[in-house]
Amino acid sequence: MKEQTLRHDPIRLELIKNALGSVVDEMVLTVVRIAYSSIMKDTMDLSSAYFDRHGRMIAQGLSVPLHLGSFPDAVDAVREAFGGNLVPGDVVILNDPYHGGMHLPDIFMVKPVFIGDVHFGYAVIVAHHNDVGGRVPGSSAADSTEIFQEGLRIPPAKLYEAGRLNDALIKLIRLNVRVPDTVAGDLDAQLAACRIAERGVLELVQRYGIEELEESFEQLLDYSERLTRAAIRELPDGCYRFQDHLDDDGVNPGTPVRIALALTIDGDRVSADFTGSSPQVAGAINATCSFTKSAVYFAIRSIIKGDVPNNSGYFRPIEVIAPEGTVLNPRVPAACAARGVTGFRVIDTMFGALAQVVPDRVRAAGEGGTTSYSLASHDADGQFNLFREAVMGAWGAGRDWDGVDGVANAAANISNAPAELVEHQAPVVIERYALARDSGGAGRKRGGMAVERQFRILSDRASLQLRSDRREHPPYGIDGGASGAPSKTWISDGDNWQLMPTKFVKPLRAGQRVRHVTAGGGGFGNPAERDAERVLRDVRDGKVSVEAARQTYCVEILTCPWRIDEAATQALRSQVSA
Repeated sequence: MKEQTLRHDPIRLELIKNALGSVVDEMVLTVVRIAYSSIMKDTMDLSSAYFDRHGRMIAQGLSVPLHLGSFPDAVDAVREAFGGNLVPGDVVILNDPYHGGMHLPDIFMVKPVFIGDVHFGYAVIVAHHNDVGGRVPGSSAADSTEIFQEGLRIPPAKLYEAGRLNDALIKLIRLNVRVPDTVAGDLDAQLAACRIAERGVLELVQRYGIEELEESFEQLLDYSERLTRAAIRELPDGCYRFQDHLDDDGVNPGTPVRIALALTIDGDRVSADFTGSSPQVAGAINATCSFTKSAVYFAIRSIIKGDVPNNSGYFRPIEVIAPEGTVLNPRVPAACAARGVTGFRVIDTMFGALAQVVPDRVRAAGEGGTTSYSLASHDADGQFNLFREAVMGAWGAGRDWDGVDGVANAAANISNAPAELVEHQAPVVIERYALARDSGGAGRKRGGMAVERQFRILSDRASLQLRSDRREHPPYGIDGGASGAPSKTWISDGDNWQLMPTKFVKPLRAGQRVRHVTAGGGGFGNPAERDAERVLRDVRDGKVSVEAARQTYCVEILTCPWRIDEAATQALRSQVSA
């Protein structure tokens, strides 16, 4: 009777699923409440998950979707390093991309959960730290050429052993980072989150018992796999090819980096083969295979209808092929601190292929990934300050939707920091924070608008590291839609503005200004088919200029009062049709 109850009570299973979801969500919220750094508290660049004792992800919390597929590799690395040598009170951390990590600023924390002396599972959280050492403040410079330049590499190591802090390890970390109090405080926030998860899981064990929970884990994994396979079976079989490019690797300007994809749908399975992508590059945009898998999992998840739980069962029907030695699966000692932009480009490549499969579910390319920058400075007393921010851009348009303006890439799910907070934490004055007019790709549905951020430096000694992309290869449109506007970065020297590369490290002094504009989202469909009233509304809202309305959308707008010149518009659109 007990077995029958476990296998045939969907309501009870749903309750357990939602309870686990609440546990991992609370992990993220705990870090947001008590972390030291803005990148965790305000940008929320972190993710959480719970794994069973077999190392299978059972639930994932409020998080960055691009972290989704990287958790299993991190937990596998911990299991391989320690096997059965974990005891109650142990806490393991790691960040080495070649030992289960993604890039060095992302530190995984894994806390084994015990019921008495019985190992029951793992509470896991990963968070982006302000600095982990290396040659450039912020530890994310795109122009590093080997991982040894990027900071402190931590293989799976016990931060706590049987409840006792590993003093040697924490001293080693503090000695090698530029903001030791912030990093240590953020690690404490992660630890608090793991303890919250442990408490929540113990409460579930008290309510349901170990046997029923483990049986529920099996059912949740099988349920996700079943839903995923059913969704894939609805897609037309075939091999769909697409390729996209990054502008450069941060070391060799003007040399594009190719992401090539052959996406094969065969029954209830999907294979994403990236054979033909560029070899690993000199700069730091190489992405580990776990991160490449995350990008693929996210893209497939985006076009699947229905609520599929995010767990290891979802991964089972999806194969990712990334040949070793390529930019999507590099060999040691390739640098990978700026690998985030490569993950975004993998997603754009996936969507380019999926647009051939389900054009009604796919958007044109978004801004190409968040712009990431870190600003290091010293005040008049020589006090060091490090501020790190991710600037969000826009979504591309879909068949039935305009792009979304001024939001994070869907794979990032993080937020822009408020201008007041930036000014409070960094020696800058925010002079402009706005949407960039005419930046969204034209189309029957318009691409999302780019974000412009301009600030003035107040410190006499400062250094800026910035990573962006999508200038030479702007976000593509779909079905006749135009590309979004390319990204741009300028730095002032008096009244002169210098256009900077997409990726750079540069010293700055007080009074200099930095202006960055993200790329705009791609459009969907023929711009001349866009509803003229929508064009008029965009012009009135400042999103599209009168000139762009005429030249791009073939709509003649009159002012005082605002209105459409119907005759002129019809003539313009007739010329385009002809």
